[in-house]
Amino acid sequence: MPDVQELRPPSRKGVAHLVCGRRSKWVVVVLWLLVMMLAFPLASKLTDAQDNDAASWLPGKAESTQVLEESEEFRPEVITAIVVYARESGLTAADRARIADDVAAAKGLRDHGLRGDETRGPVFDRPDDPRAAQVFVPITMDEKGWERIAPAVDSIRAETGAGDSGLAVHITGPGGTAADFSEAFEGIDSTLLLSALGVVIVMLLITYRSPSLLIVPVISVIGALSAAQALIYLLAEHADLTVNGQSAGILTVLVFGAGTDYALLLVARYREELRRHEDRHEAMALALHRAGPAVLASGATVVLGMLVLIFAEMNSTSGLGPVAAIGVAVALLAMLTLFPALLVIFGRWIFWPVIPHFGSPEPTERGIWARSGGRIARRPRAIWAATTLVLAVFALGLTQLRAAGISNADAFTGTPDSITGQEVQARYFPAGSGDPLVIITNVAQARQVGETVAQTRGVLPQSIAVPPGTKPVHEGRVLVEATMTDPADSAAAKDTVERTRDAVHAVPDADAQVGGGTAALLDAEEATTHDNVLIIPLVLAVVMLVLMVLLRAVIAPLLLIGTVVLSFAAALGVSALAFRYIFDYAGESTDFPLFVFVFLVALGIDYNIFLSTRIREEARRQGTRPGVVTGLAATGAVITSAGLVLAGTFAALGTLPMVAFAEIGFAVALGVLLDTFVVRSVLVTALFLDVGPKVWWPSRLAREDAPPDTGGPPPRERVRSGAP
Repeated sequence: MPDVQELRPPSRKGVAHLVCGRRSKWVVVVLWLLVMMLAFPLASKLTDAQDNDAASWLPGKAESTQVLEESEEFRPEVITAIVVYARESGLTAADRARIADDVAAAKGLRDHGLRGDETRGPVFDRPDDPRAAQVFVPITMDEKGWERIAPAVDSIRAETGAGDSGLAVHITGPGGTAADFSEAFEGIDSTLLLSALGVVIVMLLITYRSPSLLIVPVISVIGALSAAQALIYLLAEHADLTVNGQSAGILTVLVFGAGTDYALLLVARYREELRRHEDRHEAMALALHRAGPAVLASGATVVLGMLVLIFAEMNSTSGLGPVAAIGVAVALLAMLTLFPALLVIFGRWIFWPVIPHFGSPEPTERGIWARSGGRIARRPRAIWAATTLVLAVFALGLTQLRAAGISNADAFTGTPDSITGQEVQARYFPAGSGDPLVIITNVAQARQVGETVAQTRGVLPQSIAVPPGTKPVHEGRVLVEATMTDPADSAAAKDTVERTRDAVHAVPDADAQVGGGTAALLDAEEATTHDNVLIIPLVLAVVMLVLMVLLRAVIAPLLLIGTVVLSFAAALGVSALAFRYIFDYAGESTDFPLFVFVFLVALGIDYNIFLSTRIREEARRQGTRPGVVTGLAATGAVITSAGLVLAGTFAALGTLPMVAFAEIGFAVALGVLLDTFVVRSVLVTALFLDVGPKVWWPSRLAREDAPPDTGGPPPRERVRSGAP
């Protein structure tokens, strides 16, 4: 049994003692209980505050967004659901009678924003012996449109019924697809909450082998999530913060993943101090005093990395930045206040059956990570070179990455009715039916603009018209629509948009603009490409600055940033191969690399911060190379557990029936595992061992390998599991 040695405690007036003092701990818990009582009702309203209309996703300055905003002066924003009827052998008289009855019924629909009186059709694929027909039912898309789109389509389906006796009936078009997307997002908060909670519970049981201990982090992280959701709801309602289904879903994953990670790191140091101190209040104060700065620096890095997203052109990406930053900040606050206060209140028994008694030995002092560090120390250069080569080979899979956007047909992990209907519709009608180009121009040049559009390749000339229910003229401007020959979400349709824009922009004094669903997709892809070029370097710069300030060095941050970038490339390469040859996904969304990069770098750097700060602490006492081995032994177990929790929570995104979420979840989870088991434990360790004291340049540690330091216990006492 090692000697129990007191560490020099922090001042009793410090923040650590305020959180876990004999009386103050109760004040902390009561304050958090009040916060949660106020937060839960507000948090439940966050779904109602979500803005999932097109403008909340599109780039704010894009031409399609401007057309969308101006078109509201001509008509309420509408989206069209298309009912497609098809019989390959030809529609029978009974089929036509049924379609006529369905149209009459659709004209009477008024609920959920349906504009039944503006129903158009039936339109047949050919005048003689038709095989298919389509009926167009418009739906108003106001601020409640996203919530009503699925019920609206259900109302249409209730009137039209299902196919029978060989007659296929499907609801597709922009309205049908939007309804399927809405249903995919429906329950996203509860689905992700339960999935993430399940992952956290399982991982905590494996890590702590204590069914009682997991109660404390679960209570704390649920409290943090409710407080974050309540704050975001208030900002959305009163400060114009944009929240959509994507950012709300990622918020849940981030708070659970980051919050549980911080809990794991703090508990590890607390258990270490409990073995050294009989008074649990003093043990927690020391744990906060020593682990708190690294946890705080890690949380600050994530928050700053998320805030960089504000500079994105895409409204959905820009809105995610503050939402994610608020979530991580609140999780950090809860884990540094509520969580330690609860641990101290419950006492040592909360660790049952593996209770860290006063004076008991630290079980991980000679564990696998201590042995691993010793092996790496024998040949560090060969090990980091081999590891780098393996990761570089993994990165070659980037040649299979197809982050050029995915079509609606490929956006779902299954095949909803709208996608089946889209395939049926494309066999009989112009593929762009129901999702037309929207052109707004000055009245004086309207005829010339119309003729120009009609002559553009990819546009049906006879389709150009003022849509029903639209003001003919508004302040000298006119709105017309045009049907394209290609599917609205295809590359060919996007080329048509570009040709049409070039053509109408050349009409003198027309001030013509082209929008619509295809134009919005094109503008979103261009904005995302811009965001990739801007945001990725900014995130790297922010993380680099934080590391330089934290480590007071230049070489170490450069090495850490390089390893994280290599880990990102390897994760993306392996993911691309998995998407092609295992999951058979058609491609990736254009913002896929950006989101994976931000999450991996901002979150993945956490583990390097925990390791490198502990190494620096040890280097001050025993020199850099021995400090590396000690730092790895001290942090190995807890960082591995934290990585598994974070990977598991992001993998929970795969429970959603949408390819984009599944891909992000898979890639981030894989990247975190690579960072945990390969980059942090092998590559960083070997690099620091090989470079030696120079890794701390230009600080004094780079010139003096083992400066005297009497502020702590001897080196052998410091080989513990826990954060620095």
